[in-house]
Amino acid sequence: MNVHEYQSKQILASFGVKVPMGFPAFTAEEAVAAAEELNAPVTVVKAQIHAGGRGKAGGVKVVKGLDAVREAAQELLGKTLVTKQTGPQGKVVHRLLIEAGASIEKEYYLSFVLDRKLGRVVMIGSASGGMEIEQVAKINPQAIVKEVIDPAVGLLPFQCTRMAFALHLAPKSIKAAKKLMNGLYRAFCAKDCTLAEINPMVVTTDGDVMALDAKLNFDDSALFRHPELEKLRDAGEEDAKEREAAKAGLNYVSLGGDVACMVNGAGLAMATVDMIKYYGGEPANFLDVGGDSTPEKIATAFRIMLEGGQAQGIFVNIFGGINKCDVVAEGIVKAAQEVAGGNAMPVPVVVRLEGTNVERGREILTHAGVGNLYMAKTMEGGAEQIVSMVKKTNEVCEEQIA
Repeated sequence: MNVHEYQSKQILASFGVKVPMGFPAFTAEEAVAAAEELNAPVTVVKAQIHAGGRGKAGGVKVVKGLDAVREAAQELLGKTLVTKQTGPQGKVVHRLLIEAGASIEKEYYLSFVLDRKLGRVVMIGSASGGMEIEQVAKINPQAIVKEVIDPAVGLLPFQCTRMAFALHLAPKSIKAAKKLMNGLYRAFCAKDCTLAEINPMVVTTDGDVMALDAKLNFDDSALFRHPELEKLRDAGEEDAKEREAAKAGLNYVSLGGDVACMVNGAGLAMATVDMIKYYGGEPANFLDVGGDSTPEKIATAFRIMLEGGQAQGIFVNIFGGINKCDVVAEGIVKAAQEVAGGNAMPVPVVVRLEGTNVERGREILTHAGVGNLYMAKTMEGGAEQIVSMVKKTNEVCEEQIA
């Protein structure tokens, strides 16, 4: 789960991380009132969306005076920002952060992230603040400094000191930087974060250190421990299908293509997505139905995949273990009844079943009388078949448009 910048800063401030004074605003009037409260010589008006690169997209305005604040707020509210992370469709701005400007001497990057390969939390720092860390890693990997944290003892003082020196911080700023590092780490652990990022972390002209921007991502599986975080969720910023799938107990991630897939098991699901790509298709989603599927759950998965008309074909790839093939087959038939009255699927559906009760599952589908439903003997064959079908559908549509 993601939250907005101003929410991240409120959380970090509660852990002793210094942030600029600021207030959220949902209207131009609220923005002006916030600027009056700040009474700062320079005010920053920042669009709040769940995506980076807002500054380059015109989503951050540095202004002087209340009239300029009002003008900036009116310009940003309702505007669609298109950044590298939003995709071409962009995201509409519905809220702002009105913040006091800071006198910046130097920008840095600092974050804590879970390194799954190491099985450790890692502190990452760079003197190239303000840039995307992926770009820094690509252009100048030597500029990235890492401190691997032992979970038995946590972040140690010498690691903070070593990071501060590696970033070439001035002696007068080291104490403040270490305090910020410790606060960020405590927030990361206490809130079950998968990422706690400050970009940029800035040193001001008077030597102070603060988080000029902040991003927190939380582990969805740990949200049951944090009802206070669930309240911060902005449903309008989340993918509607992903939100609906989560309520149904499905693991769904939108991928933007036109070949939908429904699989049981995360590993098989990733392999299925790769197989679709291998045969020249574009996966519409990652969907793991888990091991406790019921016909109703399978039908719900179909409905979600078909919503909005994105999917031009569906590949069902099931290896039955706890999840029985006959239960999946019953779910497919139920889905056909719900979305097409039981006659035919609205798009081609290729099904590959193996494992527990596979013969019974195949028998159910064979005698169901559902049109546009095809059986595949192998995973490779099924992926190739559905990609071919979707390509033919797209070609026909293009000819009709022409």
